[in-house]
Amino acid sequence: MSPSQKPAEIFVPEFDLRQTLESGQIFHAMPTGPGWQVLVDRTPLYVEQQDRVLRVTAGHESLAQNYLSLDHPLESIYAAFPSDPFSRAALQSCRGLRILRQPRWECLATFITSPMKQVAHIRQISLHLRERFGTPVESSLLHAYPTPEQLAGATEQDLRNCGLGFRAKSLLATARTVASQEVDLAALAQWPTGKLRDRLCEFPGVGRKVANCVLLFAYERLDAVPVDVWIARILLAMRRRKSSHLELERYSNRRFGAYAGYVQQYLFHHARMTKSLPAT
Repeated sequence: MSPSQKPAEIFVPEFDLRQTLESGQIFHAMPTGPGWQVLVDRTPLYVEQQDRVLRVTAGHESLAQNYLSLDHPLESIYAAFPSDPFSRAALQSCRGLRILRQPRWECLATFITSPMKQVAHIRQISLHLRERFGTPVESSLLHAYPTPEQLAGATEQDLRNCGLGFRAKSLLATARTVASQEVDLAALAQWPTGKLRDRLCEFPGVGRKVANCVLLFAYERLDAVPVDVWIARILLAMRRRKSSHLELERYSNRRFGAYAGYVQQYLFHHARMTKSLPAT
């Protein structure tokens, strides 16, 4: 958005832009002026927040409302939070954080690059891939995330040069599968969650945790719980007995219900920001 362009305003009674963009869902949001610029596929979107008002790129109000999930029923979601002190502290500190609706390919590819990487490292990889393989976008601070076709034409060494390490082989193989039209990521949205998770796990580099990230952030399955190191520590402290990651995932589904993915995201962000865990 140019300095001379008047932004549109959206009233948001319950929203926290910074926490939403910094909670480990996306890795490309660029601070600019008093706000942020993100790319929604190939559309640049500027967003800033002042109290309960969002100022967004004029003409992109509907895009902003959809991408930022301003229609999610936060009061119902908050009712799903358990009453233990850590969960209540996470709810209090992260109020207004929303699960974004991400482009499916970008989300899948980004989380293939995520195993054993911290948020800052995933961001660095994402920005390298955009700069090296993505298409420049007018009025954007960033290149678009590279399409499957753009990555399919790369070599494994090309991707390793972007910091992917062993993940390069998996990302390249998945890009070539999607580019060949063997799989239609949009069509998969009609599949039930269990079947969709199994199909996602067939992609190279996609295990259950990455599949659950894609289910939650790209397919809006709000009960999906990605169990990484942070969430495993939190859930183990809550459950108070030794458990596998799959057992912890099922435990969280039972305990948190239909919005377990939202509860997980609040617990994750709160733990990461405060470097704390539930008392045992």
